[in-house]
Amino acid sequence: METSESMPSSVPSQPSREQARDVPSARAGGPVPPRAPRADAGERDATLPVRVADAPVLGPTGRPLQVFADPEPLSSHGPARIIAMCNQKGGVGKTTTTINLGAALAELGRKVLVIDFDPQGALSVGLGVNAQELDLTIYNLLVERGHEIHDVIAHTSTPGLDLVPANIDLSAAEVQLVGEVAREQVLARVLRPVLDEYDVILIDCQPSLGLLTVNALTAAHGVLIPLECEFFAMRGVALLIDTIDKITDRLNPRLKVDGILATMYDSRTLHSREVVRSVVDHFGDQVFETVISRTVKFPDATLAAEPITTYSSDHSGANAYRQLARELIARGDAA
Repeated sequence: METSESMPSSVPSQPSREQARDVPSARAGGPVPPRAPRADAGERDATLPVRVADAPVLGPTGRPLQVFADPEPLSSHGPARIIAMCNQKGGVGKTTTTINLGAALAELGRKVLVIDFDPQGALSVGLGVNAQELDLTIYNLLVERGHEIHDVIAHTSTPGLDLVPANIDLSAAEVQLVGEVAREQVLARVLRPVLDEYDVILIDCQPSLGLLTVNALTAAHGVLIPLECEFFAMRGVALLIDTIDKITDRLNPRLKVDGILATMYDSRTLHSREVVRSVVDHFGDQVFETVISRTVKFPDATLAAEPITTYSSDHSGANAYRQLARELIARGDAA
């Protein structure tokens, strides 16, 4: 039997408790370097990243973040610029954007009229109007003679924001308009009497490219395309752009795409960031700088039948739509 003297000298002896206190922990995979002394005021730790003062701050679109100033107040109102909120895919934020963009523009002193052009009537409900109980809606203006749009306009709880409501009756209008002369221009005729009374008219289109949507695009000066930050939502944009090009060529030469608005954005997910990057790569400056993030406050505001700008005025979602309103005006796409 070997004695302790014959054991290899390379085997370390156990350190004492006092020595162990001075031995750095090896759990991180290696010796821990001594902590550098705290820098005095005015000095900087050389291990921290340097932020160049002139480097621009990038927004969610990957472009330098812009801040749009409040526009000058208007001395008079009209003529209105008509904007169709259009995307044949449902659930991308058309109605939410119509309500909250309209309210944000009204906050800036603009007179805004929003048109519910979807038989589901979500825009009307979201602004506190029960269109099912109304005798006159946008349907009657489209298919019946003898009605004035002033008789149908409803005032909302937001000053400067008015509504032309709709209900399920509107679904029959598409069939009834087929036999009309110049059937694509019926909505333009309906809106003509109020063009000088408003600064912006927003049309909330149904999720299709049928005759009602063609009417909205024929009446409009511009198209705003809300696009959910999800790859399936991107697939229909090319078809929508093609439809817009056909209407511009055949029915409405003044029509243009005002911009593509990224909605339901979640900065925590790689998927959302990649979708925004891909949209910007394909459409460039047509994509708004403003991005609308996903938040539960939007459905909460809808349940309360008011815009988020009044339901939760300080929320980031309300500020995003205020930013969009200022951007739209700065681009020249609204008065």
